[in-house]
Amino acid sequence: MEHGLRLITTDATPALELARTLEALLVVASQPLSVDDLAAAAETDPSQVEESLSILEQRFSEERSGIVLEHVAGGWAFRASKTASEACARLFEKPAERGLSQAALETLAIVAYLGPVSRPEITRIRGVNVDGVVAGLVERGLVAEGGRDNEFGAIRYRTTPLFERIFGLESLAALPRVDDLGADVDEIRGRLEAVAEKRPA
Repeated sequence: MEHGLRLITTDATPALELARTLEALLVVASQPLSVDDLAAAAETDPSQVEESLSILEQRFSEERSGIVLEHVAGGWAFRASKTASEACARLFEKPAERGLSQAALETLAIVAYLGPVSRPEITRIRGVNVDGVVAGLVERGLVAEGGRDNEFGAIRYRTTPLFERIFGLESLAALPRVDDLGADVDEIRGRLEAVAEKRPA
């Protein structure tokens, strides 16, 4: 079987029972599953899996469901339908603003005000290693690579449009001024300016 599945022409009752099992397997799987993978997990023959996949393919189609069954990467997997994809994208944006540690928020602020800025520069400002924090912010999609120091120098990071959307900013120009940040303004300004002065023009 390639990308298409044959139509059901036999008694579908056993196939329907197997289809429910396959549906559960595909929901909990973290990657596409091949017919052989599904057959092994369901303890049945690949031919029976193909028959039951036909039922699921018809049940979970673009026209009938918000979840679509598709053949991808050598296996079968569920994905959001085209009509539901934008709503799903909005859902996955929201968790990025939750669960940010104080270290992550401080690092994010530095990148927002000084970006593009390198990890060594952020480390000098915060006084601690920030490799893990920056990697976490990149994974959340809040910061991204924004060039390098010279050709082979340190990677510089900048905030992303997702950062602006999540924090309700029309642009980085909407960030509050350093003078409006409250306590330790002189210390914050001094650290920021010291790093900015060391950066190449």
